[in-house]
Amino acid sequence: MIGIVMIILLVVILFVVGLAGYIFAIYNSLVRLKNDINKALGNIDVLLKQRYDELPKLINSVKGYMKHEKSLLTDITKARSIYSSAGNDIHKKAQADNMMTGALKTLFAVSENYPQLKANENFMQLQGRISGIENELADRREFYNDSVNTFNIRIQSIPDVIIARMLGYTAQEMFKAAGEEKKDVKVEF
Repeated sequence: MIGIVMIILLVVILFVVGLAGYIFAIYNSLVRLKNDINKALGNIDVLLKQRYDELPKLINSVKGYMKHEKSLLTDITKARSIYSSAGNDIHKKAQADNMMTGALKTLFAVSENYPQLKANENFMQLQGRISGIENELADRREFYNDSVNTFNIRIQSIPDVIIARMLGYTAQEMFKAAGEEKKDVKVEF
Protein backbone atom coordinates (compact mmCIF):
# COMPACT_ATOMS: atom_id res chain seq x y z
CA MET A 1 0.00 0.00 0.00
CA ILE A 2 2.80 2.44 0.86
CA GLY A 3 4.53 1.58 -2.44
CA ILE A 4 1.43 2.53 -4.48
CA VAL A 5 1.02 5.81 -2.56
CA MET A 6 4.72 6.62 -3.18
CA ILE A 7 4.37 5.87 -6.90
CA ILE A 8 1.24 8.03 -7.19
CA LEU A 9 2.93 10.83 -5.22
CA LEU A 10 6.03 10.58 -7.43
CA VAL A 11 3.90 10.70 -10.60
CA VAL A 12 2.02 13.76 -9.29
CA ILE A 13 5.29 15.48 -8.34
CA LEU A 14 6.80 14.72 -11.75
CA PHE A 15 3.65 16.00 -13.46
CA VAL A 16 3.68 19.25 -11.47
CA VAL A 17 7.41 19.76 -12.09
CA GLY A 18 6.94 19.00 -15.81
CA LEU A 19 3.98 21.38 -16.05
CA ALA A 20 5.91 24.11 -14.22
CA GLY A 21 8.86 23.61 -16.58
CA TYR A 22 6.56 23.84 -19.59
CA ILE A 23 4.97 27.06 -18.26
CA PHE A 24 8.43 28.54 -17.59
CA ALA A 25 9.52 27.63 -21.13
CA ILE A 26 6.45 29.38 -22.62
CA TYR A 27 7.01 32.41 -20.38
CA ASN A 28 10.68 32.69 -21.34
CA SER A 29 10.00 32.34 -25.06
CA LEU A 30 7.28 35.03 -24.94
CA VAL A 31 9.62 37.37 -23.07
CA ARG A 32 12.34 36.69 -25.66
CA LEU A 33 9.91 37.46 -28.52
CA LYS A 34 8.78 40.68 -26.82
CA ASN A 35 12.41 41.75 -26.39
CA ASP A 36 13.15 40.87 -30.04
CA ILE A 37 10.43 43.32 -31.06
CA ASN A 38 11.98 46.05 -28.91
CA LYS A 39 15.43 45.26 -30.32
CA ALA A 40 14.12 45.37 -33.90
CA LEU A 41 12.45 48.72 -33.26
CA GLY A 42 15.68 49.98 -31.67
CA ASN A 43 17.59 48.93 -34.79
CA ILE A 44 15.13 50.87 -36.94
CA ASP A 45 15.66 53.88 -34.66
CA VAL A 46 19.43 53.67 -35.13
CA LEU A 47 19.06 53.84 -38.91
CA LEU A 48 16.43 56.57 -38.78
CA LYS A 49 18.76 58.62 -36.61
CA GLN A 50 21.59 58.04 -39.09
CA ARG A 51 19.30 59.14 -41.89
CA TYR A 52 18.29 62.29 -40.03
CA ASP A 53 21.93 63.02 -39.20
CA GLU A 54 22.99 62.60 -42.84
CA LEU A 55 20.17 64.69 -44.28
CA PRO A 56 21.43 68.11 -43.18
CA LYS A 57 24.62 67.38 -45.14
CA LEU A 58 22.63 66.37 -48.19
CA ILE A 59 20.35 69.40 -47.88
CA ASN A 60 23.33 71.76 -47.55
CA SER A 61 24.88 70.34 -50.70
CA VAL A 62 21.59 70.83 -52.55
CA LYS A 63 20.38 74.19 -51.20
CA GLY A 64 22.19 76.30 -53.76
CA TYR A 65 20.55 74.44 -56.61
CA MET A 66 17.07 74.28 -55.13
CA LYS A 67 16.17 77.75 -53.95
CA HIS A 68 12.67 77.47 -55.40
CA GLU A 69 12.12 74.01 -53.85
CA LYS A 70 11.42 75.42 -50.39
CA SER A 71 8.42 73.13 -49.77
CA LEU A 72 10.63 70.08 -50.14
CA LEU A 73 13.15 71.40 -47.63
CA THR A 74 10.27 72.32 -45.31
CA ASP A 75 8.88 68.75 -45.56
CA ILE A 76 12.26 67.27 -44.69
CA THR A 77 12.62 69.59 -41.70
CA LYS A 78 9.07 68.81 -40.55
CA ALA A 79 9.66 65.05 -40.79
CA ARG A 80 12.87 65.39 -38.81
CA SER A 81 11.01 67.38 -36.14
CA ILE A 82 8.21 64.78 -35.89
CA TYR A 83 10.77 62.00 -35.54
CA SER A 84 12.68 63.91 -32.84
CA SER A 85 9.52 64.38 -30.78
CA ALA A 86 8.15 60.85 -31.35
CA GLY A 87 9.80 59.24 -28.32
CA ASN A 88 8.59 55.62 -28.23
CA ASP A 89 5.43 56.26 -30.26
CA ILE A 90 5.68 53.89 -33.23
CA HIS A 91 2.83 55.68 -35.05
CA LYS A 92 4.67 59.02 -34.99
CA LYS A 93 7.93 57.35 -36.00
CA ALA A 94 6.19 55.64 -38.90
CA GLN A 95 4.57 58.95 -39.91
CA ALA A 96 7.94 60.72 -39.85
CA ASP A 97 9.55 57.83 -41.73
CA ASN A 98 6.87 57.93 -44.42
CA MET A 99 7.17 61.73 -44.75
CA MET A 100 10.94 61.49 -45.05
CA THR A 101 10.77 58.69 -47.60
CA GLY A 102 8.43 60.78 -49.74
CA ALA A 103 10.63 63.86 -49.40
CA LEU A 104 13.73 61.90 -50.35
CA LYS A 105 12.03 60.50 -53.43
CA THR A 106 11.09 64.04 -54.42
CA LEU A 107 14.60 65.29 -53.67
CA PHE A 108 16.21 62.66 -55.86
CA ALA A 109 13.65 63.22 -58.61
CA VAL A 110 14.20 67.00 -58.51
CA SER A 111 17.96 66.49 -58.69
CA GLU A 112 17.42 65.08 -62.18
CA ASN A 113 16.64 68.67 -63.28
CA TYR A 114 20.06 69.91 -62.16
CA PRO A 115 22.92 68.34 -64.17
CA GLN A 116 25.58 70.18 -62.16
CA LEU A 117 24.10 68.83 -58.94
CA LYS A 118 23.98 65.29 -60.29
CA ALA A 119 27.65 65.63 -61.22
CA ASN A 120 28.59 67.00 -57.77
CA GLU A 121 30.75 64.39 -56.02
CA ASN A 122 29.53 65.31 -52.52
CA PHE A 123 25.92 65.03 -53.61
CA MET A 124 26.57 61.68 -55.26
CA GLN A 125 28.29 60.31 -52.14
CA LEU A 126 25.51 61.53 -49.89
CA GLN A 127 22.84 60.21 -52.24
CA GLY A 128 24.58 56.82 -52.20
CA ARG A 129 24.76 56.92 -48.40
CA ILE A 130 21.07 57.79 -48.06
CA SER A 131 20.14 55.06 -50.57
CA GLY A 132 22.20 52.57 -48.56
CA ILE A 133 20.46 53.59 -45.35
CA GLU A 134 17.07 53.26 -47.09
CA ASN A 135 17.92 49.69 -48.10
CA GLU A 136 19.03 48.86 -44.56
CA LEU A 137 15.84 50.43 -43.21
CA ALA A 138 13.75 48.23 -45.49
CA ASP A 139 15.57 45.16 -44.16
CA ARG A 140 15.11 46.25 -40.54
CA ARG A 141 11.42 47.01 -41.06
CA GLU A 142 10.99 43.53 -42.52
CA PHE A 143 12.75 41.97 -39.50
CA TYR A 144 10.60 44.03 -37.14
CA ASN A 145 7.42 42.93 -38.90
CA ASP A 146 8.56 39.29 -38.81
CA SER A 147 9.20 39.60 -35.07
CA VAL A 148 5.80 41.21 -34.51
CA ASN A 149 4.07 38.55 -36.60
CA THR A 150 5.73 35.70 -34.67
CA PHE A 151 4.87 37.35 -31.36
CA ASN A 152 1.24 37.98 -32.36
CA ILE A 153 0.80 34.37 -33.50
CA ARG A 154 2.27 33.02 -30.28
CA ILE A 155 0.18 35.18 -27.93
CA GLN A 156 -2.98 34.09 -29.76
CA SER A 157 -2.15 30.37 -29.80
CA ILE A 158 -3.09 27.82 -27.16
CA PRO A 159 -1.55 27.35 -24.57
CA ASP A 160 0.59 30.49 -24.94
CA VAL A 161 -2.50 32.71 -24.88
CA ILE A 162 -3.03 31.85 -21.20
CA ILE A 163 0.46 32.96 -20.18
CA ALA A 164 0.31 35.99 -22.49
CA ARG A 165 -2.92 37.17 -20.88
CA MET A 166 -1.44 36.74 -17.42
CA LEU A 167 1.49 38.90 -18.54
CA GLY A 168 -0.82 41.47 -20.11
CA TYR A 169 0.71 41.01 -23.56
CA THR A 170 -1.34 42.35 -26.44
CA ALA A 171 -0.89 42.20 -30.19
CA GLN A 172 1.73 44.59 -31.56
CA GLU A 173 1.32 46.68 -34.70
CA MET A 174 3.38 46.22 -37.82
CA PHE A 175 5.52 48.97 -39.31
CA LYS A 176 3.35 50.04 -42.23
CA ALA A 177 3.93 52.00 -45.41
CA ALA A 178 1.85 55.09 -46.05
CA GLY A 179 -0.93 54.97 -48.61
CA GLU A 180 1.00 56.96 -51.20
CA GLU A 181 3.93 54.52 -50.95
CA LYS A 182 1.63 51.68 -52.02
CA LYS A 183 0.60 53.37 -55.26
CA ASP A 184 2.01 52.33 -58.61
CA VAL A 185 5.00 54.40 -59.66
CA LYS A 186 4.60 56.14 -63.03
CA VAL A 187 7.73 55.85 -65.13
CA GLU A 188 8.09 57.99 -68.24
CA PHE A 189 10.86 58.17 -70.81
